[in-house]
Amino acid sequence: MNKSIIILKREYLTRVRKKSFVILTLLVPFLFAAFTILPAWLAMQDDTEKRTIAVCDESGLFPDKFENTEFTSFHFIPSEEFLKLKDHIAGSSFYALLFIPSDIVETSRAELFSDRQVTMDIKSMLSGKLETVIEAGKKKQIIDQAGIPDLEERLAAARTNIKLETIKVNEKGESVKSSTEVAMAAGYVAGFIIYMFVFIYGAMVMRGVMEEKTSRIVEVIISSVKPTQLMFGKIVGIGLVGLTQLLFWIIILTVIMTVVPAFIGTEEVMKQSQNMMAAQATGGEKNIALQGIEMISNLNLPLILGTFLFYFLGGFLLYSSLMGAVGAAVDNEEETQQFMMPVTIPLIFSIIILFPIIKNPEGSLAFWASVIPFTSPVIMMARIPFGVPVWELVLSMVVLALSIWGTIWVAGKIYRTGILLYGKKVNLKEILKWITYKN
Repeated sequence: MNKSIIILKREYLTRVRKKSFVILTLLVPFLFAAFTILPAWLAMQDDTEKRTIAVCDESGLFPDKFENTEFTSFHFIPSEEFLKLKDHIAGSSFYALLFIPSDIVETSRAELFSDRQVTMDIKSMLSGKLETVIEAGKKKQIIDQAGIPDLEERLAAARTNIKLETIKVNEKGESVKSSTEVAMAAGYVAGFIIYMFVFIYGAMVMRGVMEEKTSRIVEVIISSVKPTQLMFGKIVGIGLVGLTQLLFWIIILTVIMTVVPAFIGTEEVMKQSQNMMAAQATGGEKNIALQGIEMISNLNLPLILGTFLFYFLGGFLLYSSLMGAVGAAVDNEEETQQFMMPVTIPLIFSIIILFPIIKNPEGSLAFWASVIPFTSPVIMMARIPFGVPVWELVLSMVVLALSIWGTIWVAGKIYRTGILLYGKKVNLKEILKWITYKN
């Protein structure tokens, strides 16, 4: 065991001290934050451009329907000026020219002239204004023809928007607010993270074993260390590298997502706070962000984090043992394909069925996929936020733990024989013989 710990320390320290590991660990959270925060910030900066739009309204329906905003203003012009401006808009001070024909109600068509490609926001805004006014006019005409007094008010009063709140009742009879959307997001993210890290670091174990075999360094190492000790130290050491990187990413992302918005959206945060205070003072609804925080806090976070750690390490040990055995059995990257496909198919299948499982976390597919050890690390984490019976969770953990023990035993048999075998193309029949060897 002492020799395994020495190998573990070597694998861990060698990898975490690499510049590529340090750069990747520090860079990925900032890239992730940039992809989420930067577009919103840039959109805020772009919104500061002031635009003036000329409007020629031949229908006479919109003279007072276009209200100026902080960054968009409207200037109505007569038909004569429109004819002159249409061909010379490039040299004018207008961003675009909106032409509303007299038969817009019948044709539902208008034209927008500009010397550049009009943005989607401007097009959507103008279309929305035109549609609102025309629909209001048609509705008024129908109401007048119906001859029913106060029909518009009655129709408005009949409109109903249902807000369905989900309440979760625990075993003690206590009721707490829950959110299906938050549970779905938590389950999907947790399952996908396990899938990604198991795949990446399992492959890293395979490549590490293969490199030591092809370079024949392993011949020197196993002169003083048993092959199983070498495999155990390598797998656990690389697993701790992955866990270290994940923890750093979580910490850095938490700091970034907490600190950065305070700098790039100070005014928006202040307005949001004022709106929240006003809503609370008038008995209104809570801010959406606060509702989201409340829903997350109502999840069983200790259980989610604890099971995530268990299934993260369990999934890694299971698959990395098999991938390490593959690396020991072959001599080059090309030969790994025939063995890697059977090993990784269950892992890929688990990510394929992840979304259907989230939609129906209590179905038979969800149950069996969360018990079968090759899919349980991903699938069970998708079910945990929705609530899983204790006996199902215990069964899944016990089956996974036993499977890890059996997988390591099988992988050790393959590793012990294959690590010193060179120049021979191995097939599945040959590997089965290695497993049955008594040594």
